Amino acid sequence: MTHSANHTQKPRPGHHRGPGRRIGRTLALVLPVVLVLSGTLAVTRVNWSGSSSDSVLTASAGDLSAPAKSRAPQDVLRDRLLLELQEKNPGVALTQLQQEVDRHPSLAKHCVSIARALGRAAVRAYGPSRAQSYARPVCDTSFATGVAAHHNG
Repeated sequence: MTHSANHTQKPRPGHHRGPGRRIGRTLALVLPVVLVLSGTLAVTRVNWSGSSSDSVLTASAGDLSAPAKSRAPQDVLRDRLLLELQEKNPGVALTQLQQEVDRHPSLAKHCVSIARALGRAAVRAYGPSRAQSYARPVCDTSFATGVAAHHNG
């Protein structure tokens, strides 16, 4: 009677086969991606104003598919003024734009583009005639240019 037919060969050390090896490879590939994504989704504290009231920004899975928003001071100001235009009127937004440029001269180079954006938004919200009635010499005639460009284009 021979027992060699029932004898199984032991795997050599370091050469594991089967599902354990596949799981190990999968973890080696997936784990770095998971760590990077978990770091991206972490809550980040950013001090925009220099004061103790920090803004808390959180990225969600839905935000990852959208392009990252620039939060430069001129973009924050433009977004705030566009909201002001919707909630009140273009005159209030233009007055605030002039005050911000007077307070922060570094914003002057962005005044034209912000005023044009306000002009385009005013046409969408109020129509061309009423939007034009709010025109005033803030950043030269940029608001009026934005109104005309949106109305004609």
